[in-house]
Amino acid sequence: MVLGAYSVGVFPMADGRDAPGVYWVEPRRRAILPLDGFHLSRSLRKTVLADRFRVTVDRDFPAIIRLCAEAASDRPETWINRSIEQAFLKLHESGHAHSIECWDGDELAGGLYGLALGRAFFGESMVSRATDASKVAIAALVARLRAGGFTLLDCQFMTDHLASLGAVEIDRADYMVLLGEALAGLVSVTGASASALAESPGADAVDFFAVEAAITSVSGPFAGKDIVQLLAHTS
Repeated sequence: MVLGAYSVGVFPMADGRDAPGVYWVEPRRRAILPLDGFHLSRSLRKTVLADRFRVTVDRDFPAIIRLCAEAASDRPETWINRSIEQAFLKLHESGHAHSIECWDGDELAGGLYGLALGRAFFGESMVSRATDASKVAIAALVARLRAGGFTLLDCQFMTDHLASLGAVEIDRADYMVLLGEALAGLVSVTGASASALAESPGADAVDFFAVEAAITSVSGPFAGKDIVQLLAHTS
């Protein structure tokens, strides 16, 4: 049901952490971050190159979604209730949902999670518990999506934070064109199983983990210089 909803431009939200149910959202205006338009500012580039955070992928998906769901001073309430959390844990187990984590030593400093379907990645939530942690995470995500052949990064709602990174807002009709192109080749997902989607035409045309083959340094797939290298010619 969740995969089917995303394939037609709809996503779930809840009124709070303890809300008993969810509602389905279809914004008239949609925020996307063009993968060739990511803004790597001078200060963010410096932070990334300094390897201020150790960046990992799918190392601790449950911890990231819990951190995103926690109340904070700038976000006293969350739209991630326990039903949404459990659904995304299952989507992660089936290979559709992914997380990017930023670590400060052994402490989780921030990151993001989202859903990959076809050539689209639907960014669900990002969080910082240290300055610039979420910015580093999204820079690493954009580099990974570019290397993996993705064409659409859906950010759902526009914020000043996203706008500073290059996100733009488009009408629903324009978004649906981009979504249709990103999902071209996939079987109908309404009622489809995760395994059927994974084996469908088009699903193997992208690779969320292609960045591991794209980097050239020996310091690891998420070293700062590797992220910058993948972003440099478009930022």
